[in-house]
Amino acid sequence: MRPHMRVAPEVAESLEAGRPVIAFESTIISHGFPYPANVECAVECERIAREEGVVPATVAVIGGELAVGITRDEIEMLGTAGDTPKASRRDLPVLVARGSNGATTVAGTMAIAAMAGISVFATGGIGGVHRGAERSFDVSADLEELARTSVAVVSAGAKSVLDIGLTLEYLETRGVPVLGFRTDAFPAFYTRDSGFGVDARLETPAEVAEVLAAKWETGLAGGVVVANPIDAEHALDPAEIERIIAHAVADARERGVRGKAITPFLLARIHELTGGASEAANKALVWSNARLGARIAAALSDRGSIRHIEGWGA
Repeated sequence: MRPHMRVAPEVAESLEAGRPVIAFESTIISHGFPYPANVECAVECERIAREEGVVPATVAVIGGELAVGITRDEIEMLGTAGDTPKASRRDLPVLVARGSNGATTVAGTMAIAAMAGISVFATGGIGGVHRGAERSFDVSADLEELARTSVAVVSAGAKSVLDIGLTLEYLETRGVPVLGFRTDAFPAFYTRDSGFGVDARLETPAEVAEVLAAKWETGLAGGVVVANPIDAEHALDPAEIERIIAHAVADARERGVRGKAITPFLLARIHELTGGASEAANKALVWSNARLGARIAAALSDRGSIRHIEGWGA
């Protein structure tokens, strides 16, 4: 336990015993979906993890505490509050000092999960280099967190609204392995193939666990991206979603939306323009990642590598 950290008893007991635990973020609750779909998505992630024999730990800042494992009432609160700030690494000290709530991003969740000793985290899609970053310098803190923090992030690739080519270049520069789960193509959130490849293709959760253990046991700190494509039956048409994304990006530029507000704005606008189809796809990919992440956490536990060794984590 660290100061200002609250770990749910079930999570703490599982970590102490070397049993598998998986982290989930809370920005997806406060900013990813409208209510009640946001609460439904979070609760289903936890249910899937338990079905796989893994303890879920949804991460958030609650009353100034770094909460690792939150209650159903707290999930409901985050889903209905409407004004919960996004919490990346840089925001955590201010939220803690003020005794505030915060919905953790990929970066914020990774940082807190590593503090608690959790090695696997499942989300929807990672952040990355935004389109037009050569002018705006808008690069998600998720990428730096992946470079520094030893947590595996299971996602459906990077969010489609990003410049995926530049995102992968950044990850390569920072030494972050990008592993494709049963795919040679890096997925683009709503679609299965971004047009870019992965560093290695792996076929089973056990193979992924072996790579994670090899990285961290050799002292190579930092995260790993496990790219899990959305199931084909839930994927959206690539040409159509690209047209819609371009429309949404133009809307954001016209309205002056930038910084932390850009991704929630774009996702909401895409939801409108797809008539809700993007929300159904988003739920499906998040739940698929939750199941794969839980299986990877279980495989790490089976091989005795679930607990951080010296040098792992943040």
